[in-house]
Amino acid sequence: MQRHDHDGSHYLTFPRVAHFDDTFGPGDFAERLHGRSTDEPPGLHVRLPFCRQACRFCATRRVPSGDNRQAEPYLSRLDREMVLISRQLGPTPPIRRLHWGGGAPAFLSLDQLGDLFDRLDARFGLSGSRERDYSIEIDPREADVFTLRHLQALGFNRLSLGVQDLDLRVQKAINRIQPRVLTESLVDEANRLGFRSLNLDLIVGLPLQTPVSFTETLDQVIAMASARITLRRYVHLPERHHPQQEIRREELPDDATRLAILATAREQLLDAGYVHIGLDHFARADDSLTLALAEGRLARNLQGFTPHGPGDQLGLGVAAISRVGDALARNAETLGDYERALDAGHLATVSGRHLDAEDRLRRGAIEALICRRVLDMSTLSRDQGLDAERVLADALERLEPLRQDGLIARQDRRLVVTASGEWFLQRLAQAFDPHAFEPA
Repeated sequence: MQRHDHDGSHYLTFPRVAHFDDTFGPGDFAERLHGRSTDEPPGLHVRLPFCRQACRFCATRRVPSGDNRQAEPYLSRLDREMVLISRQLGPTPPIRRLHWGGGAPAFLSLDQLGDLFDRLDARFGLSGSRERDYSIEIDPREADVFTLRHLQALGFNRLSLGVQDLDLRVQKAINRIQPRVLTESLVDEANRLGFRSLNLDLIVGLPLQTPVSFTETLDQVIAMASARITLRRYVHLPERHHPQQEIRREELPDDATRLAILATAREQLLDAGYVHIGLDHFARADDSLTLALAEGRLARNLQGFTPHGPGDQLGLGVAAISRVGDALARNAETLGDYERALDAGHLATVSGRHLDAEDRLRRGAIEALICRRVLDMSTLSRDQGLDAERVLADALERLEPLRQDGLIARQDRRLVVTASGEWFLQRLAQAFDPHAFEPA
């Protein structure tokens, strides 16, 4: 773990956002939308950046606000973006995959939540099928049982609740006081309402965390019996993320302590019957992610693991990312730039990437290792029309130390992730990213 534990990219996109091309603009994205070659409906991801206070660990583009009326101009711009995209997209079957993230979507009032849902339905057409997958991220401090009932009535059937840590000392250090009873009441209500799946998010590496304190937190979280549990990593970059400047560096656990927390937490989750999906995501044995992993059909989209296949995804809102065919696009990262673009009558795209043949090959290799634990060079070569071993010679060389440490095995033209290697998928994926090894 000391040699290969890795806090880097989860590779939700390849290439990573840092290597998008800033000459890729609104016209390029519009062209990709208009030229989609599939009749499958895209997934929708709506970014709602507002929250009432900035947690000190925050590393996302958020807009602190104490009044949900301040979200009204943003919701109007979201609707403009929907109109512009739907014009280029043309008619599609009803949308079956929808995700709302943030920020804290429950910052919006119940009326605002309902209005946004109705606008999405009017612009794209939302599915009422039982097979739909409509998920939303919830900050328990922003929601109550009435919020969950409203979301369930709208059509959401999957929730992700941010817990982070239940130790009061840690909560004070990160400016996020969240009593356990608050989370438990929402978990109980979600189960009563029949939400299909519930995920609880924890963060490892927060100030004042210890192996003992985090074990106590995880015991309480496991007792809530959610379908999924995620252990996210805290990465301290105060020069990049302003709220983190409030965290005292001397209170952060050192590397040895953080690794001890991770190792103990993983054993706790396995002992409780959870299955390691990968990248510190865990799910119960009967969860759809676990079944997809066992059946070899686990996939990745722009939000993480999915049992549905990647497909096209449209990101709506500030800093949202879209994936259409072999193109990636990102919206403006600041609220002002996003609003100005839409007020000027065009999409808010500020960067993107047309994936070339080598990009697609490397992306395919990363997805094979992360999702299926096996990379068959012959299959990859055939699917991508390139000699995979030749193009990926640099990656195979970088994998050699990991092979010697028993994280991956070579079987003729196949690379197979070992049981030990399943804990280091980020590190294995990094070997296929040439940008990760470029000089800073």
